[in-house]
Amino acid sequence: MIVERIFGRPRCMNEMVMRYCPGCTHGIAHRLVGEIIDELDIAETTIGIAPVGCSVFMYDYFNIDFHQAAHGRAPAVATGIKRVLPDRVVFTYQGDGDLASIGTAEVVHAAMRGEKITVIFINNAVYGMTSGQMAPTTLIGQVTTTTPGGRDPQRAGYPIRMAELLSTLDGAAYVARVSMHNPANVAKARKALLKAFKTQIQGIGFSIVELLSSCPTNWGKSPADALRWIEEKMIPVFPLGEFKSPKEVE
Repeated sequence: MIVERIFGRPRCMNEMVMRYCPGCTHGIAHRLVGEIIDELDIAETTIGIAPVGCSVFMYDYFNIDFHQAAHGRAPAVATGIKRVLPDRVVFTYQGDGDLASIGTAEVVHAAMRGEKITVIFINNAVYGMTSGQMAPTTLIGQVTTTTPGGRDPQRAGYPIRMAELLSTLDGAAYVARVSMHNPANVAKARKALLKAFKTQIQGIGFSIVELLSSCPTNWGKSPADALRWIEEKMIPVFPLGEFKSPKEVE
């Protein structure tokens, strides 16, 4: 009997077991990126940039060129690489603590300038790698290690909506927020990421996809409950959709 393999690891990803916490959706995001790199046949010309946080593990899982960036500085590093090597496909992979806190200025100004890079923004509403402190995207009332009584807006402000903020900038060509809490939304996330990469490849401008992601360990939830929490709690605060999309890209 001849058995045909119809599903497997993307070609641009290494044969390695991922070390993320059980139920974390970083692995799903990685696979989507890998599938798109394979589909577009750009592995030899793609350069990824990951700063500090859970994103640093990404180097181990992809067989493409990667560059380390200091905490929050991935868009600045990506800008330099893309300007020196304009024929490369350059993307950053950043968490909410990295992109929406210490790296806010970098991503805002990269978008403002219309840098032809792609930003993949993992929003799990908490600092994942460093023990679950409050992040800029932490929800009101959400318990973290630094907000044991829940986030109080009078003391800590309100969650920042990066997709909405960046969509107001003229240099931002494609801005979308998607989720990975169920198969239907994973499929939508893949389409958004593909569109973001095409926006860069076609030289249109800056592109970013924000992915709502689970962090069961720091949320103190089971993997299944964490996915439900995204749907019930995160999406009402961070609505899904395309906030800006170029007509040239389908």
